[in-house]
Amino acid sequence: MNEKFYFKQAVANNFNQTITNVNYRKRAIQSFKDEYLLDFINIEDIDEIDERVIENQIIQNIKKFIMALGSNFSFLGNQYRLIVDEQEYFIDLLFFNRHLQALVAIELKRGEFKPEYAGKLNFYLSALDEYVRLPHENPSIGIILCKSQRSKTVEFAFRDTSKPMGVATYKLANELPKDYEGILPRADELKKLLEEENND
Repeated sequence: MNEKFYFKQAVANNFNQTITNVNYRKRAIQSFKDEYLLDFINIEDIDEIDERVIENQIIQNIKKFIMALGSNFSFLGNQYRLIVDEQEYFIDLLFFNRHLQALVAIELKRGEFKPEYAGKLNFYLSALDEYVRLPHENPSIGIILCKSQRSKTVEFAFRDTSKPMGVATYKLANELPKDYEGILPRADELKKLLEEENND
């Protein structure tokens, strides 16, 4: 694997090639996980949801989401508005990390990571650094939070980007870990059993 990309315990990222300050790079790598358990999001039909549903659930449970992210994150807003060339653009979630002294933009995706997400996030980070970031703050970081990702696709998508970004995945409340599959009933099975019990 290309040494410029870090895929183990931390979020899959391009930090080694885009962050020149060694201490900032180390802190950035340590600040993000490769997978987040969003067990406060309980949606019956996972395949039918879109990003806005996930976003609304996160906003309703923002304290729990920050706890899932880790310490030192402050929430700045959702659908954070940027204006570039008189056009409006909206970042799904914007945070500030006190430990990193950097803005953190999070883009939510319901499915698998796609290469085009990197270009859009790179654009958002450029705009944040130009219009929002304060002089004493470090360059903004972007995280694409999606259902799944393939490491080679992420590597190629990030290879020639100039802004620090990563891809992390999430699991929702109604997704059982593989170890429990077949032992515990699925959400739909449990609902059916409860309905049958109530009818008796």
